[in-house]
Amino acid sequence: MSQMPQLAACPHCEWPLESGDRFCGACGYDLSVVPAPPQDTPTITMNGTAPPPPRADAPVDWPVAPEAGSSGAPAPVHLPSDIRGTDSGGSELHAPLGGAPDVQGPQLSAGAPQGEGRSPGGAERSARGVRFDRPTESASTAPSSSPSSPSPSSEAAAAAAAAEDYHLAAPRPVDPRTADLSTPPAGTKTCVACRAGQVDRDGYCENCGHAQPRERDHMEQELGAVAAVSDRGLRHHRNEDAFAVSSTALPDGSPAVVAIVCDGVSSATRPDDASLAASRAAGESLLETLPRGTHPQQAMHDAIVAASNAVNSLAEEPETAQEHAPHQNAPACTLVGAVVTSTLLIVGWVGDSRAYWVPADRSSPPARLTEDDSWAAQMVAAGLMSEAEAYADHRAHAITGWLGADAYELEPHTASFKPDRPGVVVVCTDGLWNYAEAAEEMAEVIPLDAALRPLHAARVLVGHALDGGGHDNVTVAVLPFPAPPQGAGSA
Repeated sequence: MSQMPQLAACPHCEWPLESGDRFCGACGYDLSVVPAPPQDTPTITMNGTAPPPPRADAPVDWPVAPEAGSSGAPAPVHLPSDIRGTDSGGSELHAPLGGAPDVQGPQLSAGAPQGEGRSPGGAERSARGVRFDRPTESASTAPSSSPSSPSPSSEAAAAAAAAEDYHLAAPRPVDPRTADLSTPPAGTKTCVACRAGQVDRDGYCENCGHAQPRERDHMEQELGAVAAVSDRGLRHHRNEDAFAVSSTALPDGSPAVVAIVCDGVSSATRPDDASLAASRAAGESLLETLPRGTHPQQAMHDAIVAASNAVNSLAEEPETAQEHAPHQNAPACTLVGAVVTSTLLIVGWVGDSRAYWVPADRSSPPARLTEDDSWAAQMVAAGLMSEAEAYADHRAHAITGWLGADAYELEPHTASFKPDRPGVVVVCTDGLWNYAEAAEEMAEVIPLDAALRPLHAARVLVGHALDGGGHDNVTVAVLPFPAPPQGAGSA
């Protein structure tokens, strides 16, 4: 039976130990698992017994330079290659691979014959070793000139050999300023960072590994007198908002401008696809019904129904079944839209996305045109809580109405207004109005020239949300009222 090693202290906590202890009295460490010290020496010999270490007071036989002659010539210089030595097997060491320069005359070490270390033909004896960086030189190509007068060709060959030694340069990264930025093959994308690598299916560059921005991370569109901007925000990994802006003409030839903004429900499956499908369906429905003479308010109602059907159809797709989890709902989103004509302002919504009216004359009061389908709005409408108390509650943003296959009942809300003065309509998701909830706050943020520069105004509003923290996706559309004549876009 092997004995435990005698330890002075615990190897785990360094608590002092006594002879015969099997466990540490402080931490309970099992001392029996401590391995015994190895019975070997630090030097491993491969071909016999290791020689005993030299004594500390043993003299060292250093080479002694000869004294200077009577002629006053300096003592010769000894190079490292002049000192003879042997390897571990007792064989004589040869010249290094690089080839040290040959020293003649008085610089040769004492006792070494002049011809030693050379072949009978006078050529240098090749060193023992393997070269992988260039072909082996044969004896026929070795310099055959006298050692005392090396030829220029041998010196050039030696310099070339030294220059060829171990060329292992690492590949350099592609410089986008000098790289060939030719058009990538069809169906592929070029990295926005290095401008050289192709983007794989996961959205990363195959050359530099840079994650590519998604197409929907930031979107802008300006169409005549309407403009919209959508941004992913600073906290979300993707943009689940979507919008659609367009313009058409009514049967009497007067203009009609359309804006739809949708916000995907994050707790649902495929919220980004739901918002995109709803915005496209609603926009296409309005462009189809308005020119036929349908009243704008009825057209808005029909557009919300069409958007609901488009979102419901996503629940039946195989892709939804693959991503669906027990704790998730069917694809869902909210919607808010506006139609602006020369005399009417129509809004429609489901959920908590909003529409605001901001008059051009800022001395006139602004107004919020929609009522949220949310827990907070229900508490305020029932008189149970004030608006400030309701929206301070953690349940404030729990929506009670949405577009989706699992919605309780679709109740499209529509409203019609006849403003008596010019102004702008702001259609947005909660990613914006969380930072400008009251109509007065929204009016303070939007620029004074919003009617003339709607894209600039939308950018300013999105920037306001990002400066406030950007906790959610931000999407906003700006529509001037009244709608300008066809062809008269923003300045």
